[in-house]
Amino acid sequence: MQIGYKLAAEAFGPAELVRQAVRAEQAGFDFVEISDHYHPWLDNQGHSPFAWTVLGTIAARTERIGLATGVTCPTVRYHPAIIAQAAATLALLSEGRFVLGVGAGERLNEHVVGRGFPAVAARHEMFREALEIIRLLWRGGYRSYEGKHLHLEDARVFDLPEELPLIAVAASGRPSARIAAELGDGLFATEAKPEILRHYHDAGGSGPAYAEVPVAWAPDEHTAARAVLETTRWAVTGWKVMSELPNPVNFAAATTTVREEDILANFACGPDPAGFVEMAQRYVDAGFDRLVLMNAGPDPDGFLEFYSGELDQRIRALSPRPADS
Repeated sequence: MQIGYKLAAEAFGPAELVRQAVRAEQAGFDFVEISDHYHPWLDNQGHSPFAWTVLGTIAARTERIGLATGVTCPTVRYHPAIIAQAAATLALLSEGRFVLGVGAGERLNEHVVGRGFPAVAARHEMFREALEIIRLLWRGGYRSYEGKHLHLEDARVFDLPEELPLIAVAASGRPSARIAAELGDGLFATEAKPEILRHYHDAGGSGPAYAEVPVAWAPDEHTAARAVLETTRWAVTGWKVMSELPNPVNFAAATTTVREEDILANFACGPDPAGFVEMAQRYVDAGFDRLVLMNAGPDPDGFLEFYSGELDQRIRALSPRPADS
């Protein structure tokens, strides 16, 4: 079991994210994970710095904590050749601490370059090609690729680490889980659904399984839930909504009916460690062994102290419960 801390790049500026990563290392987290977005989910979150610059700075400011993108889309806003180069460079600078988390993307971030955002089937085709290009470039030498959607011409990544980064592929259903098994080294998900792991394993996947666990620390449950409602209510809409809406204003409109009781049903909120442990247990029961605590509460330092003092050992001790319990 490894425990990660989610750097909420939509809610904090770059310097604050670096500071939180340093604190997360001190608090005992195994790795930090950062989203790679162009826009925040909601305008009132107010931030969305360039994830790769933030990660490079964290690598220089920390000693042991792992780094991960959660997740990067290597198809539209970025060409996969750029991600192959960026990930290799970060692996070198972090001395092997980097995991490349990748996914098929959200319209929220990918439409900004004016190339459109295709339907799911085409997205998955592009995503497969992107992963093939990254793998090809990581073999060294000059490489070319002619795909249906993506192309590569005489490209070479000159600075490659001896040990390549693990690639964790985001999945929400059978088709994406198959891509994770065939072209990735691990799985990344945001829902505690055992069928995602089942699809992954059925397709031959056997790597580590990452999942984001929704939590919100505050001195009382109501304060925590209100903070989630203010900035993170988009998280209860489900992946089909999250991947399709184009701008923060659309997420604001789509979540006007979300209420505090919806937040409490989907997030562990407040100061009681038992609720946080139970939320983590859901993901352990589903088969995940890399848990990323996504704190949407109003006080990140309070949460980091809470984790260090109340949660670390309790979550690490979790194991899957029997299926009939």
